[in-house]
Amino acid sequence: MTSPTLSFAELEAAIRLGGGPKAVARQHEKGRLTARERVAKLIDPGSEWFELGLWAAWGMYLEHGGAPSAGVVTGVGTVSGRRVMVVANDATVKAGAFFPMTCKKVLRAQRIATENWLPLVYLVDSAGVFLPLQDEVFPDEDDFGRIFRNNAVISAAGIPQFAAIMGNCVAGGGYLPVLCDTLLMTEGSGLYLAGPALVKAAIGQVVESESLGGAKMHGAISGTIDFREPNDDDCLDRLRRLVGALQPDSERNATSPPVATGEGWDSFTKPEYDVRDLMKLVLDGAPFDEYKADYGQTLVCGWGELGGRRVGVVANQKQRVKAASGPMQFGGVIYVDSADKAARFVMDCNQLRVPILFVQNVNGFMVGKESEQNGIIRAGAKLVNAISNSVVPKLTLITGGSYGAGNYALCGKAFDPRFILAWPGAQYAVMGGAQAASTLLDVQVQALKRAGKEPDAEELAALRDTVKASYDEQTDIRYAAARLWVDAIVRPEETRAALLTALAVATRHDDGRPFKTGVLQV
Repeated sequence: MTSPTLSFAELEAAIRLGGGPKAVARQHEKGRLTARERVAKLIDPGSEWFELGLWAAWGMYLEHGGAPSAGVVTGVGTVSGRRVMVVANDATVKAGAFFPMTCKKVLRAQRIATENWLPLVYLVDSAGVFLPLQDEVFPDEDDFGRIFRNNAVISAAGIPQFAAIMGNCVAGGGYLPVLCDTLLMTEGSGLYLAGPALVKAAIGQVVESESLGGAKMHGAISGTIDFREPNDDDCLDRLRRLVGALQPDSERNATSPPVATGEGWDSFTKPEYDVRDLMKLVLDGAPFDEYKADYGQTLVCGWGELGGRRVGVVANQKQRVKAASGPMQFGGVIYVDSADKAARFVMDCNQLRVPILFVQNVNGFMVGKESEQNGIIRAGAKLVNAISNSVVPKLTLITGGSYGAGNYALCGKAFDPRFILAWPGAQYAVMGGAQAASTLLDVQVQALKRAGKEPDAEELAALRDTVKASYDEQTDIRYAAARLWVDAIVRPEETRAALLTALAVATRHDDGRPFKTGVLQV
């Protein structure tokens, strides 16, 4: 794991180095570009690169030397004026081999592309499965093979897929490009089920790489590839022309700047604030039509505009409010009335075919005798039901805590948001560290007592600190991003730009008809 003393920006920069300067130099010595260099040449000059899964595998596989960004670069970019999903193997990280999280990251990219009807471009340079972890990469329904299954299903559905082999493409990994619609290959690359060494070991045949699986052989003899290119630059130029032949994206509407406000981004990392002020910085300057403003006030719901597109917003209010019935309600807590309001609002958004933005900074549902008797479980279930059956695009932004059932009720990862973004200070767990530490400590103390040991005050303090430190590490948003529970970590000041891109992708083919939903299961 990279030194914890580095700043957030420094950690990101280290991740983007992939396997490091020496590995980059080796790639260049082969006459090949790195994954990030290829992406930069592929997308339109000056256009935005919306990277997804940068923090994938952060802090994982350290016994194998680590796998920065899971050894694969994924994101949405504009190529010849068309938005596409790009998946580029990073050959500087263990020769682009697939770790368990590499599979998960590619599968997530395929799912995002499918849900948003994005063409896919694969830049292939991979040695295949990382053999020391083959049992975690190879056999299950969400492992390596699922990628190839998805290739076939995605193409059958009519979503274009382009693949360019720009280095190694070995063993089962060879199925990915061949299952795509259009296949390019550069000179010096290799495409084969078994390389020369394995062929010799398996059947005793001695054969050199080019005649076994080189670009010329696959272009002239096997007929596997569609285009043979001399180098990376020419291959990327050809890809740009091929993508440029696709149907153009619909034009985005004009946007108005956010409403001027005296609040800065730092205001929204404090314990209490009015979430409406945050929405003034995120949404366009058009009026915000708040829904049931005087009812269920710990969730703010309403309609605004983002990128000229009407959106519904469901956001945790982070200041204390006084309910009309009398009692004070705490910000960040979902009460019976707020859950009921949000469920009705989600259903209205679906009736009107309006995408929904969920803004999470949630402690969870209100607990206690009064809340239970008022039907908090029933109200929460109603909200979960409404979100589960929602057919419009959903975007989720986590600005602070995302705890317990509150995560579920405000469209956490399990509820199919098209994109899920988080701020660097966000936290993701069943409950907060202090509460969890007390609960876990009680469990451990009872276990010690059953074993005949009565811990003293000093031992209890040390045990509490150990439990809390472990739990706090797991609530860090980077821990979540490493496991792809969030798609990207964005700084607060980057929020509007990231959401504009996410919404534009999610609504790129919306022409007033019902949104595509449930078309493919990937």
